[in-house]
Amino acid sequence: MQLTGIDHVVLTVRDIEAAVAFYERVLGAEVETFGGGRKALKIGSQKINLQTLGQETRNHAAIGCGDVCLLTSLSSDAVVSRLHRESVEVVEGPVAKTGARGPISSVYFNDPDGNLIEIASYD
Repeated sequence: MQLTGIDHVVLTVRDIEAAVAFYERVLGAEVETFGGGRKALKIGSQKINLQTLGQETRNHAAIGCGDVCLLTSLSSDAVVSRLHRESVEVVEGPVAKTGARGPISSVYFNDPDGNLIEIASYD
C-alpha cells in the first residue's frame, strides 16, 4: 500500500452549528455541506468533518479528544493576534515544534468543545 496524504479528519462536537460558527469566525474556514446535510470545514485541499457524539457508531469518538495541526502562511505572532482579537485563549505558543516536513512554529488553543487546535507555520 502506498499512502499519498490525508484527505480528512473528523472532530466530535456537541453542537455542529456552534462549531461551524466558531471555525468560520476564528479561522475563516469555508464550510461545506455534504452527504445528508453533514458539515465539513475546508482547510486547503483537506477538510475536517464534524460529527456529534453517537453519530458514527464505527469509532470510539469522544467530545473534545481531537488534536489537529493546521498550517498557515501567517507568522505565529499574527496567529496570536488573531486569536486574541477573537477572544480565544492561547494555551501554548508560539513554540518551536517539528512538523511532517521539518521545524515549525506553533500556537495552540482549544475549540469550544475542548479539541486541541495547533496552528503552525514552517520557517
